[in-house]
Amino acid sequence: MTQIFSDEGVAVPVTVVEAEPSIVIQKKTMATDGYEAVQLGYGRIKQKNVSKPLQGHFKKADKGNFRFLREFKTAADEYVVGQELMADLFQAGDYVDVVGTSKGKGFAGVIKRHGFSGGRATHGSMFHRAPGSIGASADPSRVFKGKKMPGHMGSVRKTIQNMLVWAVRSDQNLILIKGSIPGGKTGMVLIKKAKKRVRS
Repeated sequence: MTQIFSDEGVAVPVTVVEAEPSIVIQKKTMATDGYEAVQLGYGRIKQKNVSKPLQGHFKKADKGNFRFLREFKTAADEYVVGQELMADLFQAGDYVDVVGTSKGKGFAGVIKRHGFSGGRATHGSMFHRAPGSIGASADPSRVFKGKKMPGHMGSVRKTIQNMLVWAVRSDQNLILIKGSIPGGKTGMVLIKKAKKRVRS
């Protein structure tokens, strides 16, 4: 993340996303697949790191081999296999949904993971950061699913909706999105047009 200044001189926090060209690998049509979509490849890798079936799949586009394959439901007639989609697919002022994998934080207790307040710190309470009671005894004789308890925190798929594209720098393949997005500095994120209507 960084900050840039608007024309009014206000500091705006933005996340800089590097958007290398995404290649159209396959077109899904109603006739062959029962639905319309395009499959995009991103992140070029060496051929030796790709399985033989995928090598044949990538050969149809003849643009190299890719680490990531993602599908987007859209009218396939608008695209051609091998076509490159650049950062200028988006424009400043667009609203997008950003999907990423949040940072993993390992095993965490209920105070860090769920924001429990914990017990008092003084007067020998012996109850400080423990979860406390997790249910009744004889009835129902079990712990209900979904109970907030200690466990693995982070490293989950997160979608942040209605994020504003502040600027697009096509010459550098950069998209500047207002606010923070899930994941680390080298994480892969998926950017698509906002699904829900933005209220003005």
